[in-house]
Amino acid sequence: MTLVELQTLWYAVIAISILFYTVLDGFDLGVGALHLFARTDDQRRIFLNSIGPFWDGNEVWIVIMMGGLFAGFPNAYATIFSGFYSLLMFLIAGLMFRAVAIEFRSKRPSSRWRSFWDVVFSGASILVSLVMGLLLGNMIIGVPLNGAQDFVGSFSDFFNVYTVAVAITATSLFAMHGTIYLCMKTEGETHQVVRRWINPAILHFFFWFSVTTCLTMVESPHMLKRFSDRPYLVIFPLLALIAMLNIPRQIRKNNDGWAFISSCGTIALLLTLFGLGTFPTIVYSTLNPEVHSLTIYNASSGRDTLEILLIIVAIGVPAVLGYGMWVYHIFRGKVRLDKMSY
Repeated sequence: MTLVELQTLWYAVIAISILFYTVLDGFDLGVGALHLFARTDDQRRIFLNSIGPFWDGNEVWIVIMMGGLFAGFPNAYATIFSGFYSLLMFLIAGLMFRAVAIEFRSKRPSSRWRSFWDVVFSGASILVSLVMGLLLGNMIIGVPLNGAQDFVGSFSDFFNVYTVAVAITATSLFAMHGTIYLCMKTEGETHQVVRRWINPAILHFFFWFSVTTCLTMVESPHMLKRFSDRPYLVIFPLLALIAMLNIPRQIRKNNDGWAFISSCGTIALLLTLFGLGTFPTIVYSTLNPEVHSLTIYNASSGRDTLEILLIIVAIGVPAVLGYGMWVYHIFRGKVRLDKMSY
């Protein structure tokens, strides 16, 4: 296998990890964002127990993603983790506080105790969603990298109209994804409450997705170049649009499972569009992008390293997939509270 093939394969490994993370952790981030809208303590407990068996396993994919970036593209890893240091600290803090809130909330019966951790859980979930959107938006629009491919901007550079729009779009997408997931996992009064949230969540996402799409055409025309060079790739945005439009269609037919699958497909296809628009660039530089940008070719490890590490990936990723499938099979069906519940 040639070095270029190995570099492309490692890019695919990281891309697949990002896809699995956003699809899987996306719904429990959405559940967290909606947590405070629940009317009663029992409803909030149902929300927590709907994601309880899965949330920590879902986050394994972010470890694979970061580990793959460190192993396969160390130059890009160094630039991202130094340049985006502040944003990544907010991301890590959000993930930590979410985990603590889930585990601590039901340790005491006090309503004040539970309310405090409810706010922490919901706030941390929204924070993680927003930071992920900011990271994605900056990867698209680009950041200032100098000739040594080092970040030379400031924290304020991460915030502009485009990146904020992407952040809000990502948060609304996860909220819609989480609402559909809750509708699929709940029953009775809780199900009726959640079902009333679905249409507003869908409309909110569609609005921000339209805004972000228009801004992308204006602010980041380089994202469209591959589609103009290879018109057959237009099939992917068409599939993404079909998946999005199928969500309200399946909801109207009370096919919550198919709506959730369509929501998963929407996330996967939107990330595919991101990959097609940016490939082979990992970090786009706003300062002389042709020379200063980090790509899979100028940021990768050597051939021997990539070959050896693929053995670990070939063993580890199927194991994570197998474990995930087993857990989702065991805890399938509606959520009901019992003495072992959160």
